[in-house]
Amino acid sequence: MAYQNLLIKNKERIQYIIINREAKLNALNKATLAELHDALVNAFKNPAVGGIVITGAGQKAFVAGADIAEFAGFNVDEGRGLSREGHTKVFDLIENGNKPVIAAINGFALGGGLELAMACHIRIATETAKMGLPEVSLGLIPGYGGTQRLTALVGKGKALEMIMTADMITATEAFQFGLVNHVVTAEMLLVKAEEILRKILTRAPLAIASAITAVNASLKNEVNGFETEIEEFSKCFGTEDFKEGTAAFLEKRKPDFKGK
Repeated sequence: MAYQNLLIKNKERIQYIIINREAKLNALNKATLAELHDALVNAFKNPAVGGIVITGAGQKAFVAGADIAEFAGFNVDEGRGLSREGHTKVFDLIENGNKPVIAAINGFALGGGLELAMACHIRIATETAKMGLPEVSLGLIPGYGGTQRLTALVGKGKALEMIMTADMITATEAFQFGLVNHVVTAEMLLVKAEEILRKILTRAPLAIASAITAVNASLKNEVNGFETEIEEFSKCFGTEDFKEGTAAFLEKRKPDFKGK
């Protein structure tokens, strides 16, 4: 697929997926979501890609929300389809991906933009970034996992306050609430993202994938997270990386993981 709304850049084993609609503050329209789905599927399948950074073009916005004009006339069934398709093809895809995904929040992350960031495994924000879920001011609620992921990250009380007031919060507040992992200067945003990913990329890839699966299971009511952990833990014993990791430890050398 030739992307009209994304820029894909590869830096060694790190792939950047840059939402490139700067004039629209990188708002998520239907075409952009379709391109994100394609890009993410390809990145997760590509053995040359070890980790992903998602960010927005320009300095104003990560993603300033969804493209409201596209769904302003939707009925109930169309709204349900919009939400379900977004969950399945993009937001759940990121959260359940087999490789680490970092959101580099370079400006406004509002509505679907904050939901996109929350679907990522780690969030880093610039000092001037602003975040919020303003959907109730449009007569809606967050529909791309925002009610669920925000509650998991910041707790029920703060999630309800943010959603019901529709207020934006600063990057410093987001860090205090546990919504973002790090707050840095604009110049250090991608430096920090790469620093974290490079460290992760020295670890065993299959173990990283298992860790993502097990941690995600802790938040699913229909799944026994402890059983998932046991299964993922046991699977690791059948990998070449486990043998390499333990041998390297005993031999006091750095491991050379192959993702096998």
